[in-house]
Amino acid sequence: MIAVLGLIIGVVVGLLVAPDVPEWAQPYLPIAVVAALDAVFGALRAFLDGIFDDKVFVVSFVSNVLIAALIVYLGDQLGVGSQLSTGVVVVLGIRIFTNMAAIRRHIFRA
Repeated sequence: MIAVLGLIIGVVVGLLVAPDVPEWAQPYLPIAVVAALDAVFGALRAFLDGIFDDKVFVVSFVSNVLIAALIVYLGDQLGVGSQLSTGVVVVLGIRIFTNMAAIRRHIFRA
C-alpha cells in the first residue's frame, strides 16, 4: 500500500511541478526508465512465482539503472552512444517481454 501511495503522490507532484530534465541527463533518462521497468517486471514475475525478495529487487533496480547509464556514458565517450543505447534498449526490451510472457502465462494459465 505504501508503494501505491508513493506512486500516486509522485505522479501528482510530477504533474504539478513539471520538472525539466537537465540537458546533460537527457540521453540517460530513457535508458534508465527502460532499465527500471526491467527490474519492476522482473520483481512482478518473482512475486507471482513466489520467490520475490525485496533486497534483490532494490539491488536489481539500482544496478540495472546504473549499469545501463554507464554503458550509454561509455558509448558517448567512444563516439558510439546511439549504437550502445540501441543495444541496451534491445537487451532490456527482450528481458521485459520475456518477463511479461511469464507473467501472462502465470495469470492466464496459458
